[in-house]
Amino acid sequence: MSTELPESAVPPPTGSSESSPAPTRRTFIATSTAVGGAVVAGGVVAGTFLADSDEATAAESPPSSRVSLTVNGTRRTVTVDNRTSLLDLLREHFGLTGSKKGCNAGACGACTVLVDGSRHNACLTLAVRLEGAEVTTVEGLADGDELHALQQAFVDQDAFQCGYCTPGQIVSGVGCIREGHTGSPEEIREWMSGNICRCGCYVKIVRAVEQTARGK
Repeated sequence: MSTELPESAVPPPTGSSESSPAPTRRTFIATSTAVGGAVVAGGVVAGTFLADSDEATAAESPPSSRVSLTVNGTRRTVTVDNRTSLLDLLREHFGLTGSKKGCNAGACGACTVLVDGSRHNACLTLAVRLEGAEVTTVEGLADGDELHALQQAFVDQDAFQCGYCTPGQIVSGVGCIREGHTGSPEEIREWMSGNICRCGCYVKIVRAVEQTARGK
């Protein structure tokens, strides 16, 4: 006698539906990435990872200061980034491009200017520290169309070649003469040693300073 039950009498499998297959490694990673991205996006939207708006604005605007100084006889007032060098102030804000940016590290002297009568490397001098100062650049040496005596001496002695260092050399020479360091060619060379001439016109530069110091 057969013991097989008819198909309709076979009990259904336990559970309301067929169990889903186990996730593969690829689907697991994809799902985790999607969920993680949604969490991060939600956090950003909710402001969890956003900086305070005032702090963000402050970060975008570097600290600046208002400074007033006299440049070549003209009083100027400007608001600048606190990191601005005197050289960049002169060149980028005032359009006085005579002072040259050579090494930008105070080693070549191409940017030499006079601050309250003393020689300074403009690339190493912060503009915001010059409140009330008097600055003289090479543009401020001539009197109209009449060259300064040292400018004329550079022409007379042919004391330049490419001319890139010449503005700094002339301003430094003016400072050297005012300081009284022109007793001999050796002294002039010593006190002008901070100004480099890559064309090698040192002999003629010294002669030009001598000529001006002697009033010849």
